[in-house]
Amino acid sequence: MKKALIVWGGWDGHEPKECGEIAAKVLTGEGFEVEVSNSMSSYCDAEKMKALNLVVPIWTMGAIEPAQENGLIAAVMAGVGLAGWHGGMCDAFRGNTSYQFMTGGQWVAHPGGCVEYDVNITDHQHPITRGIPDFKMNSEQYYMHTDPGNKVLATTTFHKGYEAPWVEGTVMPVVWTRHWGVGRVFYSSLGHCAKDMAVPESLEIIRRGMLWAAR
Repeated sequence: MKKALIVWGGWDGHEPKECGEIAAKVLTGEGFEVEVSNSMSSYCDAEKMKALNLVVPIWTMGAIEPAQENGLIAAVMAGVGLAGWHGGMCDAFRGNTSYQFMTGGQWVAHPGGCVEYDVNITDHQHPITRGIPDFKMNSEQYYMHTDPGNKVLATTTFHKGYEAPWVEGTVMPVVWTRHWGVGRVFYSSLGHCAKDMAVPESLEIIRRGMLWAAR
């Protein structure tokens, strides 16, 4: 049986506990043995990390201790999958550039707060996005600094009328994959809070992304 570790915490506004419960239900339904924790101490347990197939971090902002960061990075480098979304993965530990190098991106703004925007699938052949049409979200539209080495699967375009009109026309990655060592990394900027998981396309992308990342 595959094993997954979901670690939640950080800023409560992203409803990390509730989103973790949703992810746990999805993975359990896919046959995973799932551990849900609100402590990053597991990252320091090399034997435990080695036995995992997947880590799902849901920890916006906050701070990670050096031993915890090193343990997580080493585990993914060795093949443990990493899958996450929104601020829970890519607005975590703002001062930790090694973590950001692994995840492939970092949030910098969401002009206008919660707005309606389009998500455009750009890779229709990848197993994470195959068969999923373009769709709309009413949530935070993430403006991010991203790694040019990411494999981008979906994008969004910023339009005028928000608090940063100079970004009008900017095409921003929304969903991507990458590798860290031999580990697979998946990220989706969708998933501001639990209600975003109720959008079928958003949840399906996250479900497929977790399965793709898991070794």
